[in-house]
Amino acid sequence: MNFNSKNNILSLSSAQVLIGFFCFFLNAGYVDAQNDFVKINQTNFQLNGKDYSYIGTNYWYGPSLYFQKEDKRGVSRLKTELDFLVSKGIMNLRVVAAAEGEGQIQSVIRVGPVYQTAPGEFKADNLNGLDLLLSEMGKRNMKAVLYFSNNWEWSGGFLQYLRWNDVVTEEQFRKKLSWDDLRDEVSKFYSCVPCKAQYLQQVVNIINRKNHLNNKLYKEDATIMAWQLANEPRPMRPAAVNDYVRWISEVAANIKKIDSGHLLTIGVEGEIGTENMETFSKIHSDKNIDYATIHIWPRNWSWYKELHDEQQFKKVLEMTTSYIGRHDSVMKVIGKPLVLEEFGYPRDQNSFAPSATTRVRDNFYDHILNKWKSGLANQSSLRGINFWAFGGKARPIENQHFWKEGDDYMGDPPMEEQGLYTVFDGDKSTWKVIAKYQKK
Repeated sequence: MNFNSKNNILSLSSAQVLIGFFCFFLNAGYVDAQNDFVKINQTNFQLNGKDYSYIGTNYWYGPSLYFQKEDKRGVSRLKTELDFLVSKGIMNLRVVAAAEGEGQIQSVIRVGPVYQTAPGEFKADNLNGLDLLLSEMGKRNMKAVLYFSNNWEWSGGFLQYLRWNDVVTEEQFRKKLSWDDLRDEVSKFYSCVPCKAQYLQQVVNIINRKNHLNNKLYKEDATIMAWQLANEPRPMRPAAVNDYVRWISEVAANIKKIDSGHLLTIGVEGEIGTENMETFSKIHSDKNIDYATIHIWPRNWSWYKELHDEQQFKKVLEMTTSYIGRHDSVMKVIGKPLVLEEFGYPRDQNSFAPSATTRVRDNFYDHILNKWKSGLANQSSLRGINFWAFGGKARPIENQHFWKEGDDYMGDPPMEEQGLYTVFDGDKSTWKVIAKYQKK
């Protein structure tokens, strides 16, 4: 069709002209086709009308690279790492969308840049890094899962909202609380009305944001596969379960009112994290929740005592299989997909050095990836995998275990030993395991 010819256009019917213009703008990139959005069909994800399953990773620090002063450590690093991931077939990234508050929290330096600096006060430019990440991922046909807040302190999270509203004291907020005290305090988030309102305002602002690089509204950007309520939101105490369930239902309904195009999930660890399987099933049965997630952390959950004990590792693999299987069974009944979006294992000898071997980790990865791959052919609900976590070109600083301001970001957040779970671009044996299942 020749749009430069006035006579040709005039000779066409109105319907033909409209169709022609639509196709022109679609091909020019001005219209996002709806089939570019990931959807669900029973326990399957679908993309462009075909089943979509994936091996992805956690790349929470991606937006932060924009703010590094040195290009080599910042924007160039981001683009190089995305290219590396694409070369390995890793096309799905789980990323933190925003951090709340400033300064140390629980004796930990939180990640940045901060989006909500005080209740209802937002620094729009501090999401420019997320703009860049989404823009660059879009160019590479990658998909992002973005979580809005955090159960844990390293990005501000629920504890920051509680401090803003004087539910916790300044002393409780700054010092390192015991595990029981932390559970007591964070569980109060779900009954704190102003806390939940401030959280929701942040959520709405992010969804309605326009990317300053590609001029797309986030809620219309097909690069985003899904929104996630938070990273590992737990009721923390059985007494908070009812408020927790109610909060999930209310927030999910609000999100779907303003963005029905994207998938929505909660971000939980599974039965561990929701107090029991009944709660896990209930929250994922909500009509506005599109799929479920689980996490598996053998070291953190004390599934073993000695890293290299073969019998203990055999038990870890059995517990891993059982954990996946129990949640798979629940999701088959509910009729929605399942994603294992966090799992990790230390390097050999519990070393943090990239030079250390990863034999045990590689065997653990191989076991999980085999369960995922074989399940695809056996009608499993487990459709996606995101290992924790990619660290790219960063490397730990010798004789310094924890992150300090100005250090390179890697897969391990500031409160964890740097190099503990990170998969670096140079971990050839681990990438070999991943490649084995990508090729299949």
